[in-house]
Amino acid sequence: MKIEMEKLIAHLKSMGFVFQGSEIYGGLANSWDYGPLGAELKNNLKQAWWDFFIKKNPYNIGLDTSIIMNSKVWQASGHVGNFNDPLLDCKNCKSRWRADKLIEEKFLDLNVGGWSDTQLEDFIKEKQIKCPKCEKCDFTNIRKFELMFKTNQGVVEDASSIVYLRPETAQGIFVQYKNAQRTLRKQLPFGIGQIGKSFRNEITPGNFIFRTREFEQMELEFFFSPNDSKDWFEYWLNQVQEFLDNIVKISKENYILREHDKEELAHYSSRTVDIEFKFPFGIGELWGIANRGNFDLSQHQKVSGEDLTYLDPNTNEKYLAHVIEPSVGVERLLLAIFCQSYKEEKLDNGERIVMQLPVNLAPYKIAILPLQKQQIDKSLEVYEHINKNLNIACTFDEKGNIGKRYRRQDAIGTPYCITIDFDTQNDNCVTIRNRDTMEQERISIPDLNSYLKNKLS
Repeated sequence: MKIEMEKLIAHLKSMGFVFQGSEIYGGLANSWDYGPLGAELKNNLKQAWWDFFIKKNPYNIGLDTSIIMNSKVWQASGHVGNFNDPLLDCKNCKSRWRADKLIEEKFLDLNVGGWSDTQLEDFIKEKQIKCPKCEKCDFTNIRKFELMFKTNQGVVEDASSIVYLRPETAQGIFVQYKNAQRTLRKQLPFGIGQIGKSFRNEITPGNFIFRTREFEQMELEFFFSPNDSKDWFEYWLNQVQEFLDNIVKISKENYILREHDKEELAHYSSRTVDIEFKFPFGIGELWGIANRGNFDLSQHQKVSGEDLTYLDPNTNEKYLAHVIEPSVGVERLLLAIFCQSYKEEKLDNGERIVMQLPVNLAPYKIAILPLQKQQIDKSLEVYEHINKNLNIACTFDEKGNIGKRYRRQDAIGTPYCITIDFDTQNDNCVTIRNRDTMEQERISIPDLNSYLKNKLS
């Protein structure tokens, strides 16, 4: 089913997943807050990534580095002076646009990531691409727009106090690579991962939470010997696909793998593959896997003067490690999950909206629903029993008729509803309803633990 973004956004707002940022003050453009359900889902997603890539992978360890870093970090990485977007203005209505996005939003199958400013300008003129606001084709020449948020640290605002909000989490890992390797006595190959906020002063943010100025990244930098014969790029490409397929249940039909051609590759990369999702507004990058070589460690060694080489205990050779980087934005992955999970179904007695979220990501796994007020005490006993013995997210809902409560739990993605009814007091059984099939089973309360463990595993 092809969904409409407007419908999806309205649903997520009304159900408590995502709210407009600063809403009571008229909002702030492209600013989103995560409501009670969105916060739970987002945390579940981050925990799933951490479990898969850090806790359960034999190679990897984790870090949590600062958002504000020494400005020399960004000089070494090449962000200062080079981290910018091709900006042009409409001469007629004075609106500003990214040249590459003007083209890609008009020609959906075209990727212009490696094009020069001249190529972008010529293509816009040749194809007579119009300003989305006023429909005129009369643009200025491209100029570069700095993407990093700049601020000052301390009481004196001068050149020496300038700092930046980090535009990516990767550089924190590279700066702490040697400390992490030394303190945990890690030998190559090994990886360092982290989850954290990043900030980019995007010219044209949009498509809901797909492109925002404040976002979270889940990044892994995997360090290995340049003489290692194993194809680590393919290993991590396969690991990413396993996570998508089996952990967050993104259907293979909904994403594609796109290999960057030579012209599109970043200057530091020898190979990059993007995993792109088929969003309702078009195909967009979801996850990037790049071979960064030793560019980052080489740059930080050069600018800092610190020795970042690795002494191989097997060969006594010293060298700079090479790096494979699988990097994904939390919000983009979350949006893909939202898009895939949202369903509108026609039923014999009407219709329903259901969020078919993966069980491990759902904000609530179980909803306890007493049929009548007389069953509230017994329902609370079942609620406490599940919380105590299974340690899973559970909600309690006693308001409205049972049909409306079922629809509410379907709409927020709760996999199972447990109803305590008139017969529970006599037979000590409850009715369990499956979100996706709407089938119901009668289960005795003593058997609940094993039943739910099996279903939720």
